[in-house]
Amino acid sequence: MKIGYPCLNTRLGCSSARTFRLRSYSPQRLVRTVDQNLDCLERILRFNADHGLLFFRLTSDLVPFASHPVAENFDWAAHFAGRLGELGRFIRDHGLRLSMHPDQFILLNSPDPKVLRNSVAELRYHARLLDLLGLPEEAKIQIHVGGVYRDKTLSLFRFADRCLDLEEPLRRRLVIENDERSYGLKDCLMIHLVTGLPVVLDVLHHHLLNEGESLREALAVASATWSPDDGPPIVDYSRQRPGGRRGRHADSLEEAEFRAFLHDSQPYDFDLMLEIKDKERSALHALEIAAGDARLATPPGVRRPEPETPVPT
Repeated sequence: MKIGYPCLNTRLGCSSARTFRLRSYSPQRLVRTVDQNLDCLERILRFNADHGLLFFRLTSDLVPFASHPVAENFDWAAHFAGRLGELGRFIRDHGLRLSMHPDQFILLNSPDPKVLRNSVAELRYHARLLDLLGLPEEAKIQIHVGGVYRDKTLSLFRFADRCLDLEEPLRRRLVIENDERSYGLKDCLMIHLVTGLPVVLDVLHHHLLNEGESLREALAVASATWSPDDGPPIVDYSRQRPGGRRGRHADSLEEAEFRAFLHDSQPYDFDLMLEIKDKERSALHALEIAAGDARLATPPGVRRPEPETPVPT
């Protein structure tokens, strides 16, 4: 079990998601911005490797406007290939796992051809970025099913059909996540049967939208959708923010709840993404709590401490 957090490190004072307004786009502006983003990403990756946080969700904004027509005349991939290759070697050498989670405007099941076209272009950007980093198939792109559009069944199968229309290298990086409003775990499992896409179990979403499955039952069926080439299953963990809107993530990790989750999730192994507002702070706390869990992964070259031997009395 690798534990991680998404996109932003609150301690480092930098952002790997710097961007600018579309009307001020120029290749020079893009290069300056992406150079800053990559510098910050390197700092985040080094921090994570140093602290045993082996799972990280890469921001979608690393290369602003990469999927927009405005960038068609500048080959950003060729320009940044060398730097991305260096970062990829660091990621692989330190046993890190990366994933991405595009914004909610990715709607493969939209009836609007323009929305579909933009969604596919954005997914291709994500896949190209992971390819340039030289990351294996286990570096996943996590998406939701999308809207209901007045007919949930039709929209579900439209999503599945459009996934099957995607080129195989892109499709093999895609995973689907249950949401808290429309498409629960059972719906995602149906899509898996049609498309083969692995299912990411979002624990909070499952708590809010389910058909009576326990956590263990949900983990069992979601984990079974992952093949060895996909890497360990991915699980998203958060808790409902007290007093917040339905599905809003909590500000920090609650120790008793997390200990209960670790207990209740046995014996399943997975990589755990903590969707908690204070990012690496809760992730580091989670590492401390999970220190005695045999599933917890350790960085390459680091031996897991031996359990303490009781002193004879």
